Amino acid sequence: MAKAKIKNNIRKLRFESGEMTQEELADRAKCTRQTIIALEQEKYVPSLALAFRIARVFNVSLDDVFEYQEGDGS
Repeated sequence: MAKAKIKNNIRKLRFESGEMTQEELADRAKCTRQTIIALEQEKYVPSLALAFRIARVFNVSLDDVFEYQEGDGS
């Protein structure tokens, strides 16, 4: 079974939100800047709670921030 991947639009959303810094997003989402860096590089999959907090910072749905992709590219 192929491994699933979670893609995200965090960097794009930060820049659409007045060029919000990684530090500001981290503060507002109650996590560390290092976590935001890892998320943007798609090296880390957030907990469901963190995913909701990030979506709320941008006032968008989870689907606007994160995209689940099956391992085969579907």
